[in-house]
Amino acid sequence: MVIGSTLGWGNWATVLLAVLLAFGFGYAMTLLPLFRAGIGVGYALKLALASDTISITIMEIVDSAVMLIIPGAMDAGLTEPLFWGSLIFALAVAGAIAFPANRWLIARGRGHALVHKHHNQHPSNKVIAEEGHEYKHHISHH
Repeated sequence: MVIGSTLGWGNWATVLLAVLLAFGFGYAMTLLPLFRAGIGVGYALKLALASDTISITIMEIVDSAVMLIIPGAMDAGLTEPLFWGSLIFALAVAGAIAFPANRWLIARGRGHALVHKHHNQHPSNKVIAEEGHEYKHHISHH
């Protein structure tokens, strides 16, 4: 929304850019830790698509709709409180609506639960088993 508003774009061009960037950065934030954990591109993409698509879609539909519904929000300049207040409100509403969907997915081992099991699997992490418990020990790179 900020870029389109800065460039003076129309509402639909601004929304399109915001949606494309949301999906691009959303998937990237999931993919980078997976790549660092040594997961291959194909499987990492599958995990990112499965874990983020519903959440990002809900967020973008709601965020964009709220911004379009609030009178003057899309036409307000970046120096105007209406723009920032509307954006904050839109993101808060979108997050509140996406939260139950994410929680439902995680409770069923889907969504972000698919990705969480791969956290801390970076090759520099060594798992030490002791008395039936796993302790993670980070190997220093100094």
